[in-house]
Amino acid sequence: MTALQLTTGAPGARILGFGSYRPRRRVTNAELAERMDTNDEWIQSRVGIAERRWADDDETLVEMSVAAGGKALAASGLDAAEMDLVLLATTSPPTAIPGLAPRVAHQLGALRPGAFDLNAGCAGWCYALSAAADAIRAGTARNALVIGGEKLTQYTDLDDRATAVIFADGAGAAVLTASDTPQVGPAVWGSDGDLHTAIAIPDGEQHMSMAGQAVYRWATTRLTDTLVEAMRRAGVGPDDIDVFAPHQANLRIIEMMAKRLGLPERAVIARDIVRSGNTSSASVPLALSALLESGEAKSGDVALLLGYGAGLTFAGQVVVLP
Repeated sequence: MTALQLTTGAPGARILGFGSYRPRRRVTNAELAERMDTNDEWIQSRVGIAERRWADDDETLVEMSVAAGGKALAASGLDAAEMDLVLLATTSPPTAIPGLAPRVAHQLGALRPGAFDLNAGCAGWCYALSAAADAIRAGTARNALVIGGEKLTQYTDLDDRATAVIFADGAGAAVLTASDTPQVGPAVWGSDGDLHTAIAIPDGEQHMSMAGQAVYRWATTRLTDTLVEAMRRAGVGPDDIDVFAPHQANLRIIEMMAKRLGLPERAVIARDIVRSGNTSSASVPLALSALLESGEAKSGDVALLLGYGAGLTFAGQVVVLP
């Protein structure tokens, strides 16, 4: 049997910069109460959302992803032409073919990079981050742009109280580069496909449906161990965590997880859901961008990440913030 030669990259990867795009339109709970049977107290007590962003027609998924990617590139100090890999995590492409990552890469000015879309539900950006870090370690890329972008409103019944109060639009991105000191830890990822119908667009339908209570029970009973294992594989413990940035699906889930993990009092907990709603693949990079921009998180902080959602999929990892 012939043995093929393989490439070997850097020992690891590190994040150089984040970028984000939030649609112009703010949709408050009071506005939703005018079109459906709901109110601010009902929404905030169940999911913790005060307002969310809905994209207008001219704010396409491509344009939002390009805007977030451009900001991440500017923050990184690298040029688009230096990107070897561009990944777009999304669950809401407007069409099945072609994928959007090559178009996003072209608009940013990248020169024929590897580019593809990745759909792992709300865990998508964490999956893509790990895939990019692994590619850098394997030597198939040196620099990578990882984007999470969603225009969920095009697949949401905006008069359905079960989903319209939750889902929103936006994009977040990060630039990774090769590093002799690994700062993106191993992903602990997996799936529970027996629950694949819990968040879905049923056959023949145009809009998402969600079994909210089933997803809540799953997230609160089965994912804490994923975070514990992610810390173990990265060689850190709860006391080392400065920032906890899980998928922004439900404020009660976020706070319950933080308590169960026994994180130190100084740890910053991402609560971007309050102002941004659930942006699926975009939620983790959007939350991290907001914390860095506000100064609540700072360069060198150790962050524990968790993505989870449709599939049902999940991925946890530890990173060092740029």
